[in-house]
Amino acid sequence: MAQAVEEWYRQMPIITRSYLTAAVVTTVGCTLEIISPYHLYLNPKLVVQHYEIWRLVTNFLYFRKMDLDFLFHMFFLARYCKLLEENSFRGRTADFFYMLLFGATVLTGIVLIGGMIPYISETFARILFLSNSLTFMMVYVWSKHNPFIHMSFLGLFTFTAAYLPWVLLGFSILVGSSTWVDLLVCFFLFR
Repeated sequence: MAQAVEEWYRQMPIITRSYLTAAVVTTVGCTLEIISPYHLYLNPKLVVQHYEIWRLVTNFLYFRKMDLDFLFHMFFLARYCKLLEENSFRGRTADFFYMLLFGATVLTGIVLIGGMIPYISETFARILFLSNSLTFMMVYVWSKHNPFIHMSFLGLFTFTAAYLPWVLLGFSILVGSSTWVDLLVCFFLFR
């Protein structure tokens, strides 16, 4: 069993393996209270005034508590990030990295700009971690590259990949996850 997991891990493409490892280590570190989430969250004031630049990266690595939602996000991260890197971006690792970098930059920009708009700034101020949004973005990009693939969600119903982001949004609502972050991606991608 351990060899199968090690083989699966070693066969992952480099960007997928690096991001998955960083996300799991960061989340486990916070769960074990080795790292404090207060040192990781996106805070524009601390980034600009105190030069805590790492917050621009670490807010994409922490998936809050280790629960069912965390396991699903790790599954989606491992599966769809790997599929994108191996298929849609085959032989173009740098392009895949830049796609992730562009998505992370746009998501960060939306939160920062949204935090300055009167009447909605309070909503954006509550978005501290964008890890779920980046995972959701990868699922969306994969579903757009493969819209006609038939899928099954937990064996309950069948749908095509084009509807996968909407199914995941519904699942997030069912498990009680905050949907503001997922809706941020919907606004960014589905317009």
